[in-house]
Amino acid sequence: MAAITLKGLKKSFGGTQVIKGVDITIENGEFVVFVGPSGCGKSTLLRMIAGLEDISGGTLTIGDKVMNDLPPKDRGVAMVFQSYAIFPHMTVRENVAFGLTIAGASKEEKDAKVAEAARILQMEHLLDRRPSQLSGGQRQRVAIGRAIVRKPEVFLFDEPLSNLDAALRMDMRMEIGKLHQQLGATMVYVTHDQVEAMTLADKIVVLKDGLVQQVGSPMDLYHNPDNIFVAGFLGSPSMNFLDVEVTAVAEGRAMVRNAALDPVSVPVRHPGITAGTKARLGIRPQYLDPDDPAGRLHGRVALTERLGSETVIETELTDGTNLIVALARDAKFAIGASISLAFDPDMAHLFAA
Repeated sequence: MAAITLKGLKKSFGGTQVIKGVDITIENGEFVVFVGPSGCGKSTLLRMIAGLEDISGGTLTIGDKVMNDLPPKDRGVAMVFQSYAIFPHMTVRENVAFGLTIAGASKEEKDAKVAEAARILQMEHLLDRRPSQLSGGQRQRVAIGRAIVRKPEVFLFDEPLSNLDAALRMDMRMEIGKLHQQLGATMVYVTHDQVEAMTLADKIVVLKDGLVQQVGSPMDLYHNPDNIFVAGFLGSPSMNFLDVEVTAVAEGRAMVRNAALDPVSVPVRHPGITAGTKARLGIRPQYLDPDDPAGRLHGRVALTERLGSETVIETELTDGTNLIVALARDAKFAIGASISLAFDPDMAHLFAA
């Protein structure tokens, strides 16, 4: 196990700068998730840690050793790819032991380490099968097993669940979480799926356009986003945003309103909020209540999705803005019906426009 430190890390392809100066510290044994939209640089950053991409600037340290110029085999890392990257002509046993075979390990050592990895991943019964006889989830376990036998200081996962169906993704997500608990290893995980990030991570790094937007625990980022991008990216359904006018600011609160919103006092947590300016008010769909008669927002029901344990309502406010409401119960709303929505002002987020 080892800590990882990225200081001013940069990566350019020709004249295009993809990673624009990243500073992150990943503690020993921590599970850190890089998350962001496609093209934000998260996979490139992971490949730089692995040694699969050259570093254009800055310093990468694993443990107490600078890794900038070391080849992948000398970095003490093991990578699990999105495409599994297992050999179709080999059995599971041979695939898991492949790295050890290349390193010249003895048969006894290989058998012991493969047996241990198979026990951890509960795939002892699969060792003599070939990849064509395995499901997607089982193939991913083989790829993880191949990483485990190397006893790396750092595990790197590059969107390992994106090729699986929804049920398998949830199962494998839980398996990876358990694996971290068992091994206590440092793990860095890349995904565009914010649900994976929220459920797996000790710490989330949110990236956009090659820059870190915010670093913190999942619930800290959920409840205290630094900017509109982080606020909108984390959470499902995404946070609603309303264009509002700030009419007054005093004692850490601002009075805001718009055509569909009754005047309401909300906390000021971010800079740039002054009286007489435009701002954006963020409200999570889960915090909107259509049953409170003292609703602050007014509109009509445009669409209802009843999912059994949850009901998602799309509303069109009187100013034309679309707003999503998420209720943790089954409920029925008539399309076109008038609706008023209440919310706790202290749970809202106000950002400078």
